[in-house]
Amino acid sequence: MSIIASLAQEAVMRASIKICVRSLSVMVSIAAVAVAQTVRNPAPLDRIDPSLITEVPRSVPDPVQLAAFIGDKTAALKLGKALFWDMQVGSDGITACASCHFHAGADSRSKNQVNPGLMGNPRDTTFSAQLGGAPNRQLTPADFPLHRLSDPNDRLSSVMFDTNDVVSSQSVHFGLFKSSAPGQPIDEIDTAPDPDGFQINQINVRRVEGRNTPTVINAVFNRLLFWDGRANAVFNGVDSSGKSDTLTHVYKANKSELLAPVSVQLEKSPLASQALTPPLSEFEMSAVGRAFQEVGQKFLRDKSRHLRGLMPLAKQVVHPQDSVLGKQSSAPKPGLKSATYDMLIRQTFRKEWWQSKQLIEVDSAGHVTVKYGKADPNNPNQYDLMDWNFPLFFGLAVQEYLATLVDGDSPFDRFQKGDTSALNARQIAGLNLFISSGCLPCHRIPEFTTASVGSPDAGGSGFRNTGVRPLSEDPGRTGGAFKVPTLRNVELTAPYMHNGGMATLEQVIDFYNRGASDFDIDQGGVRPLQTLNLSSTQKADLVTFLKSLTDQRVRFEKAPFDHPQLFVPNGHPLNQVFVTPDANQNAVDDMLEIPAVGRNGGADITPRSFLQQ
Repeated sequence: MSIIASLAQEAVMRASIKICVRSLSVMVSIAAVAVAQTVRNPAPLDRIDPSLITEVPRSVPDPVQLAAFIGDKTAALKLGKALFWDMQVGSDGITACASCHFHAGADSRSKNQVNPGLMGNPRDTTFSAQLGGAPNRQLTPADFPLHRLSDPNDRLSSVMFDTNDVVSSQSVHFGLFKSSAPGQPIDEIDTAPDPDGFQINQINVRRVEGRNTPTVINAVFNRLLFWDGRANAVFNGVDSSGKSDTLTHVYKANKSELLAPVSVQLEKSPLASQALTPPLSEFEMSAVGRAFQEVGQKFLRDKSRHLRGLMPLAKQVVHPQDSVLGKQSSAPKPGLKSATYDMLIRQTFRKEWWQSKQLIEVDSAGHVTVKYGKADPNNPNQYDLMDWNFPLFFGLAVQEYLATLVDGDSPFDRFQKGDTSALNARQIAGLNLFISSGCLPCHRIPEFTTASVGSPDAGGSGFRNTGVRPLSEDPGRTGGAFKVPTLRNVELTAPYMHNGGMATLEQVIDFYNRGASDFDIDQGGVRPLQTLNLSSTQKADLVTFLKSLTDQRVRFEKAPFDHPQLFVPNGHPLNQVFVTPDANQNAVDDMLEIPAVGRNGGADITPRSFLQQ
């Protein structure tokens, strides 16, 4: 029996037409239910109607032909978790992949988290005066939503405040890459004035990305990744472009350890494609001009110069009960004992991908030559096979780790499995509203997004333009369409929308309650959705239901969501008017410690949530 057929409901229309439902021995099915409605005394349910759930089981997709690369998946998981959390990946020796994904897989920082609108056409480098007029401001609840109306239920009411600024994640200081060296966590970088406005009194502050950071939890179910879907489902071992780049290749050794170029096309691997973009991005983790082989060079040893590579997690304590790395923990000291990245790669990957007698050399014109001979310790453009294939190793290992970050023990999940007490009456009322108010076409159950491998037409319906911002500010995938985010653990992943323009679930519900489409109405196929006219009680019920999608293992960082210690830049001391420079004319950081957590979890992360630090 469907959820709609199981509930006694009174539909309230603008014309005040009342539908009377008789109560017999069973509930009479309501064939059509109004979007705007009052749910009174919802009846207990066994579970949601299966017809409203994606038919494909919620199982982790297994990349095709993975065994041709990875020989030991347990070792791959260790390597991937270490690389994802390691602060040494960034050019500055501070910025890890996890620096933007440490809080329920997302980012909860709220100081120096504003981008002035660099994704727009024309490009905007001026910070909004209402948000301080400069970077390094501490955001407050009063700053949100970024598009503020006199009546939040009426999209045509007068605009009280609006900005094209984006709330996202701070990253590295601007700089020009020169070189990297084995065992050196900080790249050699030339400081230069930031060209995009991330300066205070000619002092570079940390840059901020152009789009809000989405959670990596359950990202394994996405068919394409990034807000615009540019991380291809086919991994080529070199970058995120997939099959579209026919010139990319890695090298593979034959039985005689001679090298030959190989084109990789590993399907069902968007996580691996996505992993290769941030480490080279000047708005995320890298100085301008760094290649992935140069990331590998500092992580791996240089035999010709007798230099050791970086010790995994050398700046961070690993909890001795870490669900993946605990046995190798050197706690209370940082790092892993008896482990190097060279060793982890050898344990993880088949030897034809890392063992060869030949070298790979790149000349000043970018031409690649495979040659015999001893490595020249004075030539930084010579690579052994392990260095050259480092992007292949990085992408596949990080993918193995992220594929374990899957929830499924929220109150809603327990309810769906048959525990009728898992949701209370308010949550059931909110669930009914979620279904009847038109949320399912984009947030299909169980992934709560149509951008998943389990949803039909994920390439189309998984990307929508709901008119959050004008099309000119960010084209998205095409025509202003962005990937539909999952709603799982959504109470922990503020701010919301691709521009980070909403700070609370209540603000998100106000947006859809007024019909969405604040911008670009009737342009490019974007039209207002149906106005919902929800009452304040109904809005509160819907928020209550959305909070039932939180897995308590995520809230308390229990395995598989446990992690090493991490230090993240939390803006700069002082404010948007004054900062203190270091020797390189970069603003001194204010660092926030994210403590190491073991498999049994730690404190509730909710107090670390957005705007509540």
